[in-house]
Amino acid sequence: MDGADGDPLADVAYGLFEITLNNALRSREIHLFELVEGSEDFREDFSLIFRDFESEYPQLAEALRRRFGSVDALYELIQQGEGVVPSHTHLMYWIIQDAPNFRPDEADAEQMGKWLIFLEKDEVDEMWRRIRNATCEGALGVSAKVSTEKHHPESRDARKVIYVYTASWKDEAEVMRVREVLRELGVVQRIGYKRNIETFEGEYSDRGKKVTFYSA
Repeated sequence: MDGADGDPLADVAYGLFEITLNNALRSREIHLFELVEGSEDFREDFSLIFRDFESEYPQLAEALRRRFGSVDALYELIQQGEGVVPSHTHLMYWIIQDAPNFRPDEADAEQMGKWLIFLEKDEVDEMWRRIRNATCEGALGVSAKVSTEKHHPESRDARKVIYVYTASWKDEAEVMRVREVLRELGVVQRIGYKRNIETFEGEYSDRGKKVTFYSA
C-alpha cells in the first residue's frame, strides 16, 4: 500500500486522525507504540476515539471509511505497525516522537537543530525503536522523527534517516551530550548536526556549501 488512491481528503483525514489517536492515548497515559508492539487489544479505545473524531470531523471520518472500508480495517492496519514501525508505515512520510513536556508550538524552531542518522532499510526499525524509547524517556533531545516507506519526493536514495532534535544549536554541551547517548544506543559512525535555519533556507551540502554545524 502506498496510500495514494487519488483522494487528497483521505490523506488529510488520516494524518489528522493519527494525531488525534496518539494524543487521546497519551491522555490515557499510554503510547500507541506500546500497544502495538505489545500486541495489546485496544479496539474498544480505538473505536471510542474514532467516534469522537467522527463527531468533530464527519467529512474526514467518511473519507477514512471510503479509503479503508471500515473502522475495523483501519484498526487492523495500525495494529500491523502503520504509524509505529518505519518499514510498515506507508501512509505518512514521518513517524514523530516528542520528549515529555516538549511543546512544538512553543519551541523556537530557528534555535533548534538535529543530528542526522542515515541508515539502510534493514537497520532502521531497530534503531528507531531505541531512539524513540530514549526520547520518550527524556534521555535524548526534545524530539525525534524517522522516514518511512512512503516515498518522499525529495529523497535522494533508498536509505532512511532519523533526525534527533535539540532545543538550541548554541548549547554545544547539550548537543554533544545527546551525541554521546546516541553512541551508547549504537550510533557509532560519524554523523552530522544541522541547524534548522539552514534547513529553512533550503541549504544542502550538494550545492557546495557546508551546512553541517557539528560532526562527531
